[in-house]
Amino acid sequence: MDLFEHNRQQLMDAQAPLAERMRPRTLDEFVGQEHIIGPGKLLRRAIEADRLSSVIFWGPPGAGKTTLARIIAGRTDAEFDRLNAVMSGVNDLREVIRSAKDRMGMRGVRTLLFLDEIHRWNKAQQDALLPHVEDGTIILVGSSTENPFFELISALVSRTRIFRLEPLTDDHIKQVIRQALTDRERGYGERKIDITDEAIDHIAHMAGGDARNALNALELAVETTLPEAGGTVRVDIGVAQESIQQRALRYDRAGDEHYDTISAFIKSIRGSDPDAALYWMAKMLYAGEDPRFILRRMFILAGEDIGMADPNALVVVAAAAQAFEWAGLPEGLFHLTEACLYLATAPKSNSAFAYWAALGEIEQNGSGPVPVYLRDKSDRFVGDKREQYKAIEGKHAGYQYPHAYPGAWVAQRYLPEGVAGGWYKPSEYGYEAAAKRYLERLGKAQKDE
Repeated sequence: MDLFEHNRQQLMDAQAPLAERMRPRTLDEFVGQEHIIGPGKLLRRAIEADRLSSVIFWGPPGAGKTTLARIIAGRTDAEFDRLNAVMSGVNDLREVIRSAKDRMGMRGVRTLLFLDEIHRWNKAQQDALLPHVEDGTIILVGSSTENPFFELISALVSRTRIFRLEPLTDDHIKQVIRQALTDRERGYGERKIDITDEAIDHIAHMAGGDARNALNALELAVETTLPEAGGTVRVDIGVAQESIQQRALRYDRAGDEHYDTISAFIKSIRGSDPDAALYWMAKMLYAGEDPRFILRRMFILAGEDIGMADPNALVVVAAAAQAFEWAGLPEGLFHLTEACLYLATAPKSNSAFAYWAALGEIEQNGSGPVPVYLRDKSDRFVGDKREQYKAIEGKHAGYQYPHAYPGAWVAQRYLPEGVAGGWYKPSEYGYEAAAKRYLERLGKAQKDE
C-alpha cells in the first residue's frame, strides 16, 4: 500500500458510518451470539486456535455475520480473500483459486475465502466452488440471510459446518449503543452526548434485533441535533422517535420469514387461537405481504382444517375475498380480519382427507366396475344403439330411486363389489356432528335390511 492509498483508507475510515466504524475487532468486543462464540464454545475455540474449517454463518441482517468473518480475518495466519456473491461470479472465483494454489505451492500458506451472501449464487456457481472446498484449496466462510439447507446445494452443505446466528436482544442492542457512546476512537466518546435511558430503550426496541439499524438511528439522532451552548448534544425520547420511527421487521417475501410466518398463521387458526392468528396476519400485512396470498391460504384452510364441521367457512372466505377486491386497502382489512376470526373460532375437522383415502384404494387395488343398476341411462343413445344397449345392460335392473321412499333413502349398495369403503370419518364437531348422527342412523338401517 503506497502513501496515497494509506491516506485514502484513513479518510474512508474516518468518514465511514458509525455502524461501520463500530464493528467489533475482537471476540471480546463482539456482542451477542453467546450460544456459538461464548467462552468454551466450539466456534470460539476454532477461531482462537486458528483451526477453522469451512463454515456457513446463517442469520438475519445485523446479527454479526460479516463482523465474525472480519474477526476471523484478523486472527488467522491464512490469506483472507473476500467475494460478494451479488457482484462476483465464477471468473472471480477462478482468480481466487489460482492465487490460493500459488500461495500453498510456494509458501505453504492457506487461503480463507469469505463469500458474502452465498445464497445469491446459483447451482452452477456453487458447483464451481465445491471441489476447491472439498480438496482444501480454500477454507470457505460463507454468510447467508436465507436458510442454507434450502438455498445451497446439498454437497456444499455436507462439507461445511453451519452456525445459526439469532437476532440480538434489546439488552444486546443497548450494550452496542453504549459502546458507541463511550468509544473515544471510533464512537462518540470524545463528544458531549446526553442521551436519556428512555431514548436508548426506544432505539434498542425499534431496531428489531439489528445492531446496524440501531447504530444508524443513533448516528442520525446525534448528527442532526444541534448542540446546546456548552456543546452538549441532548437526545431525548422525542429525538429518538424521530430517528427510528418504525420497528424493523425481519421479513422477506421470498425467504424463511415468509414461510415461517404463514406457517405460524395457519397453525394458529388450526389451533383455534384468534389472537395468535391476528398477530401473525398483522405481521405479514405490516411487512407488505400481498393480502391475496393470505386469502388464498385461508381458502385452503377452510377446506382442509374446517371442512364439514362448518361448511359456511368456505362461504365466509369467498365473501371476504370478493369484498376485499371491491373495498381495497385499508378498508378491506376488515374483511380479512372477519375471515381470520371466523376460521379461528369455527369448529375444526380434517375429514376432507377422506378423498385421498379413497384415491389410495383405487391406486392400490384399481377401480371396480360401476354396478349395472348405477350406470348411465341409455337416453344418450338413439335408434338401434339404444335398443342394443338396453338388451345388454337391462333397464337398470335393481336401481331404487331414493326419493320414492320415506325419508328419501333406501338401503342400497353404491360401491363396487369387494370395495369396503369407510374412508369418510365425520368428526363430533359443528355441522359434521349432525352429519355423523345421520350417517350412523342410515348405517344401522342398512344393517337391519
